[in-house]
Amino acid sequence: MSANQATYPVRVMCRLLKVSKSGFYAWVDRPLSTRARADIALSAKVHEVHRRSKGTYGAPRIHAELADDHGIHVGCKRVARLMRSAGLVGVMRNRFVRTTVQDREAAFAPDLVERNFQVSGSDQLWVSDITYVPTWAGFLYLAVVIDAFSRKVIGWAMETHLRTELVLAALNMAYAQRRPQSVVFHSDRGTQFTSIAFGSRCKQMNVKPSMGSKGDAYDNAMAESFFATLECELLSRRCFKTQVEARMAIFEFIESWSTTASPESSSWFKPRLPKGPGAWCKQHPR
Repeated sequence: MSANQATYPVRVMCRLLKVSKSGFYAWVDRPLSTRARADIALSAKVHEVHRRSKGTYGAPRIHAELADDHGIHVGCKRVARLMRSAGLVGVMRNRFVRTTVQDREAAFAPDLVERNFQVSGSDQLWVSDITYVPTWAGFLYLAVVIDAFSRKVIGWAMETHLRTELVLAALNMAYAQRRPQSVVFHSDRGTQFTSIAFGSRCKQMNVKPSMGSKGDAYDNAMAESFFATLECELLSRRCFKTQVEARMAIFEFIESWSTTASPESSSWFKPRLPKGPGAWCKQHPR
């Protein structure tokens, strides 16, 4: 009625809607309720978190961000209602399949992790994996090394091939930054990680290789979680015309992840992992 006062008489609208004129004018003069004012303030915070996530966060992750980083404890359904009112939506992950090529004649390292990615400090466990990035100029391949404690990408490399040099470059970057005395390096059974060159480099650095079982994504779930977020929040939302464009976008994504991710923070590039020791083991037993 308030929006149509300039078009129709209030008296006519009240009669059609079966409300009293005095009730309408009382509603117009009535101040906003405490709940409505709180919703306006909360909506501003929701918009801020959604904007910082580059439009990728949905209600659950915005709800967690508000609680962890802003100290705002409200219901997730309330956040979802405010997002619907504002027309804000997050992105959803698409199912995609990545295959690992295993060398049947290679010697595999034992699984030293057993799906327990909970560690007490930095540089105790590193996880690594490779994914592909489609561009109009052909595939670009990305290898990353993630510290399991801070969940930061501490080493990464991009090339147009899948040779062992790709993972060696990522490993060398991680080692140059951290210089650990001894660290477990967990990966899948890809040919790059079972190669002689990779094994020799690990011995030189006093790095202990660890490998999950064949064809089981849960054995390397932390690296898979990072790539799932990369796919959802970047790769599925953009088409790269050149490999240079893809490199720049991935560089920005990784640097943002690495500068904000931490065990305590719910930063907008943090992969949300199950809590508690052996969480993946309990949820997905062998």
